[in-house]
Amino acid sequence: MKTNKIFLILAAVCVLGLSSCREQFAEENMSPTAVTNPDPSYMLTRCELLFEFNDYTYWFYNQALYNRWAQMGCSGAYTEESFAVGTAVNWQTNYITMLNYRNDIDNYIEAYEHPEMKAYSAMCGTLAAFQAIYCSDIMGDIQYSEACKYKFGGTLTPAYDSVEDLYNYIIDDLDAYIATFQDPSQVMVAKQDLIYGGDLAKWAKFANTIKLKVAVRLYLNNPDKAKQIAAAVVGSPAGYINSLEDALIYHKADSDTGGDLAYQTGNSLSGWMGGSSANVINYMKAAKDPRVRFFYTKNSYNSKIVQCFIDNDMYDNLPGYIKDNIVLDGDGNFKEWAGDGEPWVRYFGQPIVFRSSPEYNALVGEYYDYADRYTVKVEDATKSYGMYSSFQEEMVRGRVDFSLPTVPGGPVISDNEDVPWWGMYLGAGETNLYLAEMAQLGASLPNSAEAYYNRGVELSVKEWDYIAGKNKIPYYGQAWVDGHKYADDEVSIELKDGEIATMLATDAVKFEGSNSDKMEKIYLQQLMNFSIMPNDMFVTARRSGYPKIGSKLLPFVKFNEVELAGIPRRFEFANPLITDVMHDIRLENLQKQGFTPGTSQSGMGHTSSTVLNTERLWQDKNAPQWGSAQ
Repeated sequence: MKTNKIFLILAAVCVLGLSSCREQFAEENMSPTAVTNPDPSYMLTRCELLFEFNDYTYWFYNQALYNRWAQMGCSGAYTEESFAVGTAVNWQTNYITMLNYRNDIDNYIEAYEHPEMKAYSAMCGTLAAFQAIYCSDIMGDIQYSEACKYKFGGTLTPAYDSVEDLYNYIIDDLDAYIATFQDPSQVMVAKQDLIYGGDLAKWAKFANTIKLKVAVRLYLNNPDKAKQIAAAVVGSPAGYINSLEDALIYHKADSDTGGDLAYQTGNSLSGWMGGSSANVINYMKAAKDPRVRFFYTKNSYNSKIVQCFIDNDMYDNLPGYIKDNIVLDGDGNFKEWAGDGEPWVRYFGQPIVFRSSPEYNALVGEYYDYADRYTVKVEDATKSYGMYSSFQEEMVRGRVDFSLPTVPGGPVISDNEDVPWWGMYLGAGETNLYLAEMAQLGASLPNSAEAYYNRGVELSVKEWDYIAGKNKIPYYGQAWVDGHKYADDEVSIELKDGEIATMLATDAVKFEGSNSDKMEKIYLQQLMNFSIMPNDMFVTARRSGYPKIGSKLLPFVKFNEVELAGIPRRFEFANPLITDVMHDIRLENLQKQGFTPGTSQSGMGHTSSTVLNTERLWQDKNAPQWGSAQ
């Protein structure tokens, strides 16, 4: 018996020893990339790296539709023969990722009793709230309050929150996050915060400012509450984004070790971003708006290209709107630019016309005849030249190569530098233009609508000038590329002294006239600020009814071929898959919102454009029809 007891004890010791050895060896042999007990600061960094809703698919698919529906741009070579296209590819659901990180950090804080780390959770939650607004802009009702909680005892089938409830949840969450940011007990590893470097005061301003995005979306359904939110934002001790230094201008990395984090996307967007609108560019030029140079490209017609057309007896081939800005000398050669001169004479948009209309057919030769009218052959060299401006791709992604337009057989002057991307997410220009809107609508705010408006315009121009410089777009800061100045009269495009004052004094921008005149100018300046922020641009056009039919500033074109009610105001919703555990909940929510799902499970292009106009999201129900602002 004694022998057996000793044997059992020894056996137990051996088992414990083996177990201990296994644990020791497991720790020693663990991959350094495996994290079993993640630090909240690292989780925050990963969350911020994944914070994105302007990726390649968004630009490749959605933004072209946004621009076409709101007439803030063209599809490229025309408008469209039909608007029965409306499926979003990227549904802006990145907020789910942000919620997951917030909840994981909360769980860590509770498990390890580290309440001083709550700011990390609040940062992820603030990013989630910001992106949830964008998702709801397209989806309407979304899963938010119950989402991403299954592994912590929540449900695997979270309910959909109505848009109205979502806005309430977001405001409440943001208030809680602001309180956390203002808590002096919070500790931060500043370098782990890629956005604000651990500056909790700036995070508080960011969170407080997000509420204005809710307010302007809520106004049409609950104007009193919207105005109350705006007043609370301005009166909050947290402050709000009111300077370039406080703006959320995000630069993720200086280089990539893999993927496209530093450059936004490596995929070319040339041709997919669509063409510019002549109405928009004409309005910006009438307003002497420097942002036209940051958002759009110069066309190909520098003075040497014009002279090349003259030398090859092709001067008459030039578009009339280009010839109108050329002064010839006595021998018929290029002398100088007329009108506003360089760089303004290099920016022209495409007309907003329906492809099958007589107007389109009459303009084909003027705008789209690259193969003949705008192709020049000199000896064995041939080149074609673009006569209108495109969206400036280098403001959207960092990996873009650019070559100066030169004559056939001329030098190749290129800029092939990959520039890490800087992007605007929420700026002081946007903030002040929202406050101008709310003040003009009657909100009790400390400053006048005009004061907010003027500051909004000024800061918007300065912010986009700053980003254009950081992204090193063509012609910024110098009128040459790679040390070469091809045309002697070429002018650089950065913001010049006195330009903002000149802009604010133009009839197109000056804050004067009737209430309707002032509201139009506020909304148009919001639209200009959002020129390369298509989601915000689309939402602003949809809720405001601007651009407006018959406007003397920026008119909306009413097509003969399609009714206004035939232009979509939302994307399609596919039938939920029968195998989806959320099938019944998703279908019930679509029915609750009054939406007809697509006739296929893919949902691609099966819902009529009229349905996509009349079956509206909650926040869009009381909005004016396209182009029909009051």
